[in-house]
Amino acid sequence: MVDCMGVIDLRDNKSISDAMYTSRAFQEKYQYDGKDLGAGCADGKTVFKVWSPFARRVELCLYRDNTSPAWQTKALRREEKGIWQITFHESLHGMYYDYLVEIDGQKVRTADPYAVGCGCNGERSMVVDLRLTNPPGFEEDTAPPAQEEQIIYELHIKDFSYDVQSGVPEKYRGRYKAFTLNDTNGEYPTCMKYLKELGVTHVQLLPFFDYGSVDEAGNDKQFNWGYDPKNYNVPEGSYATDVSDGTVRIRECKEMIQAFHANGIRVVMDVVYNHTYREDSWLQRMVPGYYYRHQKDGSLTDGSACGNDVAAGRAMVDNYIADSVMYWAREYHIDGFRFDLMGLLTVELMNRIQWELDAAFGKGEKLLYGEPWSADSSPMEKGTRPALKENISYLNDGIGMFCDTTRDLIKGDAFIGEEPGAVNGKSGLETLLLKAVVGWREGGAEYCPRSCAQIINYVSAHDNFTLWDKLVLSMSDEPNFLERNEDIITANKLAAFIYFTCQGRLFMQAGEEFGRTKLGEGNSYCSTPELNMLQWHRTVEYAELVDYYKGLIRLRKRQPGLCDKSPSAAERIKEKEVHGEGVVSFLVDNRTVSGKKDCTAADRAEHAGWDELRVIYNVSDRECNVKLGKGQWQILADGETADCCKAAVETEKGICVAAHSGMMLGKV
Repeated sequence: MVDCMGVIDLRDNKSISDAMYTSRAFQEKYQYDGKDLGAGCADGKTVFKVWSPFARRVELCLYRDNTSPAWQTKALRREEKGIWQITFHESLHGMYYDYLVEIDGQKVRTADPYAVGCGCNGERSMVVDLRLTNPPGFEEDTAPPAQEEQIIYELHIKDFSYDVQSGVPEKYRGRYKAFTLNDTNGEYPTCMKYLKELGVTHVQLLPFFDYGSVDEAGNDKQFNWGYDPKNYNVPEGSYATDVSDGTVRIRECKEMIQAFHANGIRVVMDVVYNHTYREDSWLQRMVPGYYYRHQKDGSLTDGSACGNDVAAGRAMVDNYIADSVMYWAREYHIDGFRFDLMGLLTVELMNRIQWELDAAFGKGEKLLYGEPWSADSSPMEKGTRPALKENISYLNDGIGMFCDTTRDLIKGDAFIGEEPGAVNGKSGLETLLLKAVVGWREGGAEYCPRSCAQIINYVSAHDNFTLWDKLVLSMSDEPNFLERNEDIITANKLAAFIYFTCQGRLFMQAGEEFGRTKLGEGNSYCSTPELNMLQWHRTVEYAELVDYYKGLIRLRKRQPGLCDKSPSAAERIKEKEVHGEGVVSFLVDNRTVSGKKDCTAADRAEHAGWDELRVIYNVSDRECNVKLGKGQWQILADGETADCCKAAVETEKGICVAAHSGMMLGKV
């Protein structure tokens, strides 16, 4: 293969090709920074443009539908920077297409890695005039006003409405359209009405770009979390009501996002740019070897544990990822992005994405966070840093990381079901609990965040055991996941109370608030939809747990001392004290502006503007007494209820806090 430096066979010598791809000569000759790759269709014109610097020839194949033979084939014209292009002075909206790319004397058929539309199962790309896919009113759609606090609810699209008891009509169950129903008219709230009443500010949807692990034409019993990217800029078809028409998935996906916004909820997209479904991707077929990392022997690296790692840090890889994020933000009105295995991406790329989002939409308008780890090591490009938690100080402070340190402190090791944490039996964690409260800003973890804004506090997510299952496994000699257990409910409340009173951002798995169970399955990525789905009847069976979460959400939103995300937020936490085994307390400067008394009597009447908060954790097996200090106090939350207003009865020994419970008090 002829390139800017000589002849190199990419297929037989991947280690040399890696060196070539990262060379200055290659970048100067082939780096293309335009934002117009793909098939642009608007104003009566269609332009096809792809990047394939080593192709000898690129042919466009056009199809009238997703299955018929090509009715027209056209050669693209080579241009500078490795670009190939052809222009049609007509709208080809609705036309399907792919490419024949000749490299090293061999022809390979490939869909368009930059496509914004595709047919069933994503094998053929589709030309789309995106304006024609907008549902009524979508041009005017905007995110609901930003709230003081962000409370993120992780949800899988199919899980949301697959249960018959969701009340969603069968044709919409497990699909985008289920989110457009504001009320399912059942005996109790489900789906969107339930979410709205719960009070979360953001819903994080598990991957819904086109993924390869589900046959879109197959039966409805298929299930996958979706961490298998195939077409990065196209919505997944299995969630659409019609997979035969590539425009339906786009329109219905937009309807879903529009419905969230209309109900006051912002949307975070779970994105997977660290690997592809298979190495034989459209990216690989366009530019063999460029988009993946390799070991010195030429084999693929596997830091993702999915067979390949995308080579973040290379110019065109970073352009592809950043441009894809910006596309979803602009075209679909996405409000934030959660990055899967962010540790396989680079600090430099993550900071760039934040800068671009801030420049386009306003500083902090789009949430950005991810998993600060990888499944295994992976070689990074020279001059880059992996976006791991030990490099958190190099990330802009608006980029958050899931805090597994707080997660495991509260409930125990996420991978070992029987190992307890603070709420389920482990002792000696008092000092660490007080460090978690300030988002580890004062040490105690293997990283030091720039501010608590970088810390995502949580105790359960789609990975590993649900919180309920973890508690059952660690607190029961003979685990029964379906049996009501008051001790488990108490521990669940305490776990929620602790992370809801820690500084940082808040994240919860859908159903955590009603004891969601997967019967002890810790990796349900391809289990049945029945095992994974939200069982809506549990919202009634565990109504007191739901009410407790609702109260915590309302209460949290009104506490400036806990919502503060500034680098100095930790200074609000004072009088941290260990009172004995399993008992700690701290005081919170809760003034709207720390150090300034500006709360009115009316605020206090609604317990929304307490100058000081006293928070107590009692993870021990016995009740305890804690002295509150001068002044009059009222209980805002305890082990039974949250967002209450009870008189605090203090004896000479102090306020009595029940075993296995927390308490928040406001100073009158």
